Amino acid sequence: MKQGRTLITFVIALFAGVLALYFLVNLWKTFQDPFTTTYTYSYTLNDSIQTDGLIIRQEQVLSGSDGIVDVTRGEGEKVGINQTVALIYRDDQARQAQEQQDALRLEITQLQYAMGQGESVSSAAKLNDDILNAMVSLRAASTQQDFSDLEDQVLEVKGKVLRREYTYSDDLNTETLAARLQDLQTQYQTLRNQSYSAITQITAPVTGTFSTLVDGYEGLINPESAMNLTPQALEDLLSQNPAGDSAAVGKLISSDKWYFAAVVTQEEGERLKQAGTLTLRFAGDFTQDVPMTVEKVNQDDQGQAVVVLSSDRYLEQTTLLRRETAELIFNSRTGLRVPKSALRMVTSTSTDEETGETTETNTLGVYVVTAGRAEFKPVTILTEGEDFYVVQSVRTDKKALRAGDEVIVQATGLYDGQLLLY
Repeated sequence: MKQGRTLITFVIALFAGVLALYFLVNLWKTFQDPFTTTYTYSYTLNDSIQTDGLIIRQEQVLSGSDGIVDVTRGEGEKVGINQTVALIYRDDQARQAQEQQDALRLEITQLQYAMGQGESVSSAAKLNDDILNAMVSLRAASTQQDFSDLEDQVLEVKGKVLRREYTYSDDLNTETLAARLQDLQTQYQTLRNQSYSAITQITAPVTGTFSTLVDGYEGLINPESAMNLTPQALEDLLSQNPAGDSAAVGKLISSDKWYFAAVVTQEEGERLKQAGTLTLRFAGDFTQDVPMTVEKVNQDDQGQAVVVLSSDRYLEQTTLLRRETAELIFNSRTGLRVPKSALRMVTSTSTDEETGETTETNTLGVYVVTAGRAEFKPVTILTEGEDFYVVQSVRTDKKALRAGDEVIVQATGLYDGQLLLY
C-alpha cells in the first residue's frame, strides 16, 4: 500500500515538473522572440491554366524573285489591295536609281505643297505662326503614337518652311519655284524610264496586315482546319519545325480575327467550354492581356482536348508570334497577401439590454503592429494559395488593413490593444 502511494506521488511530481518546464520554456521563448511579423502587400492570384499552343491566322505568302529585296512595309502595317509591299532590284545600280527617284519625288511633293499654300499666306508673321502650329501638331501626334496622318503632317511642316524661305529671299519666287519643279519632274521621269525594267514591284493581292515572318506554318494550318484539330494532330504540329519559303518577301494576314489552339485536359476543356470567354496572357515579351472567345473544344478518348480560342484584338502586335506558352485565365482576385498563420478568429459577446440574451460573434481578421501595440483588423478571404490568403479589409476607416501593414504571424495570448515587448 505504501509502495503504491509512493508511485502515485512520483508520477504527480514528474507531471508537475514537466508542466513547469513547459511553462518556463514558453516564457523564455516569449522574452527571446515575443512574436514574428511580416508585411502585407497587394497581390493578384489567377485562377488559370498554363499550356502550350499555336497561333493560327488566315495567311497568304508573298513570293518574290532573285535580286535585292527592299520591303517597303513595316511589321503589322495595314496594306490595301494592289498597294506595293516590296521592291526587287535587278542589281545595285537599279537600287541606287530608285533611291534617287524617291528623293526627287519627295522634293517634288514638297514644292507642290509649298506652292499650293502660297495664296493663303498673308504675312511673314502669320507664316511663322503656321510653322510653329504645324510642329506642335506633329509633336503631339508623335507623343500619342498616332501616325495615321504622319506623312501629311511632315509635308505640311516642310512645305511651310520652304514657303518661308522664298518669302524672305529675293532670289526665290513663284516663277523660279515653278521652273525648279518642272526640272525635277523631268529628271524624275527620265530616271523612271531608265529603271522601269530593272525593278519589280510586289503588290498586295488582298487587303490585310503585312508581316515579314514566313515560318512554313502558313501552308500547314488555317482557321478552317483548326476547328477540326485533334489533340494528337496539334501536338504533331507543335513538334514540327517547318521551313518557310526562302524566296518570300513576307505575307499578308487577310482576316482581323486570329486564333490560339492549345491542348488541355478534358476537365479543363469542359470548364473552358462552359466559361465561353477568358483572358489570354503570353509568357513571352508580349505581356498584354488579350480577351478571348472559346470557339471550339475537341475531345479525344485519351483524356485530352483541343481548345480553339479567337480574338480580334492586338493582331498588329502579335504577327511575329506562333508557338507560344500561355496562361488561360478564368478570373483574377486582387487583394492583400497574408500568411495563413496570421489569420485569427476573435470571439466577442454582446448582451441585449431588453431581453438579457447573450450573443457570441466570431470575427476573422489579423493583428497589426500599431504604435507598439497589437491592433485587430477584420478581413474577408477572397481566395487562397498553398500557404497564404488573399484578403480584403472589412473596414474603410483607420481600422482598415492596408498594404505595408506589419501583421503578426506568430504570437500567443494576443488581444486588441496589447502592449508588445520587442
